[in-house]
Amino acid sequence: MVDSRDPSALRTLVGNLVAGLGSLTHKELNPAFEQLGMPPVPDDGTSKRDRIELSLSQVPDDGLRRVTQHILEQSHLHVSPSLRYQVEDLLWAEDAPEIPKKARRELARALVLWELSQHHDRFMRLLDQFWIATDSDLSFEEVEGLLLNGMRPVTLRDLIERHVFRNSGDWSTEDLFEKLGAFEAGDARFSRFLEGLVSADVLLDESLQAKTVGTINLHLQCAGVELRVTGNDGGYPLFTTVSTRLPSNRRPKNIIFASLGKPDIRFRSSVDNDIEIVGGRPDATLVYDRDIPTAGLRWRDLHSWWQDTSKISSELEVRTDLYQRLLRSLPTNSPGQTNLFVAYQTALPPSADDPALLPEVWLHWDHKTVQERGPEALLRSRMDFLMLLPHGQRVVLEVDGSQHYTRDHGSTPDSAKYAEMVAADRDLKLRGYEVFRFGHDELKHLNAAQDLVRQFIPDMFRRFRVMS
Repeated sequence: MVDSRDPSALRTLVGNLVAGLGSLTHKELNPAFEQLGMPPVPDDGTSKRDRIELSLSQVPDDGLRRVTQHILEQSHLHVSPSLRYQVEDLLWAEDAPEIPKKARRELARALVLWELSQHHDRFMRLLDQFWIATDSDLSFEEVEGLLLNGMRPVTLRDLIERHVFRNSGDWSTEDLFEKLGAFEAGDARFSRFLEGLVSADVLLDESLQAKTVGTINLHLQCAGVELRVTGNDGGYPLFTTVSTRLPSNRRPKNIIFASLGKPDIRFRSSVDNDIEIVGGRPDATLVYDRDIPTAGLRWRDLHSWWQDTSKISSELEVRTDLYQRLLRSLPTNSPGQTNLFVAYQTALPPSADDPALLPEVWLHWDHKTVQERGPEALLRSRMDFLMLLPHGQRVVLEVDGSQHYTRDHGSTPDSAKYAEMVAADRDLKLRGYEVFRFGHDELKHLNAAQDLVRQFIPDMFRRFRVMS
């Protein structure tokens, strides 16, 4: 089995993928490289093969996955199903919760095949997307013998057409899954197949979607996995496979952030967790209450929400207005915090698909003060910055000034303050957050903050598999 953590393994497979570029002319190679995110190579008399290999060798390891995705999206490269299968398994590795074989088989036995396959073309497109249905069980010699006699070998696709569609009832869902190899497939492939199986691309009836998801979840729950609504597709629910055992996969209900002071909160409905900010200016505290997509909360999501909230029609004005509003929420006594926020916007090429950086996010809220609450007070009420990354991952960025570990305006070390800070970090990690701390001195100048962001953010995105 190929090690998904070894970039050389992926590089070898990508080398096989880009070999198809050899069908292009020398003149066409550099535009093709650019389209795939590969560096250009001058046409200096070397062979096309050498130019392709040289271009690929100059792709850094952290850019290899992105190039691979571009290659798989190019239909003209004619990637063989078996090679695509290998590459996808490597790309998707460690990107899904474990689903044991027993749970897979039991859910297959519970699914009704004719309900899933009632739209022939849609169902076959799904199978073609995830499985190799063009192979036969015959040996090379047997296939060669058939071809010499003008006959074509029977493929899995032929069997599916016969036993699922023409003679409906021949196969059960378990039979189909067995033939596809679904019980032995990687967790990520099986998860994505289930997501496709209950999608609006295959099931055109929302009630049937709900029924099928309920059946699948009944058998996945023992493995700590479920199909969960994470968005919509043209009005139909969009489902994603998630682990229910990770605290970070609990669904965010309200994100309270960028407040200009401690908000006054009351529940309009404690049953539905509907909250209301009362008193003061209406925009003194921001509350994001929309569903968080599988891809995480991106700037484009925040811009769309702010456009609806502020009733500003111009997209450029929306971005500028939101940026200024978030900037105003940052504490004036922490220039490092401000520099980190500004550097995130300016040090890297801006993209609406990048994760949004939310400042001053309320983790806990207590209507009483710390003095009133005493030793039962919550350890940390606010996070300096929060990022909601793909698949429910939550990252906290904290900027530490001397007040975090000293007293008397920074003149005396305070071990109790430090102990409180690390205890709060432990609490966050147990709740499913990853915490990264920055010393204020690292960020006290904007140029230094930008240099730090250029190094840290790409590394952090790789760590959490953020495709930017």
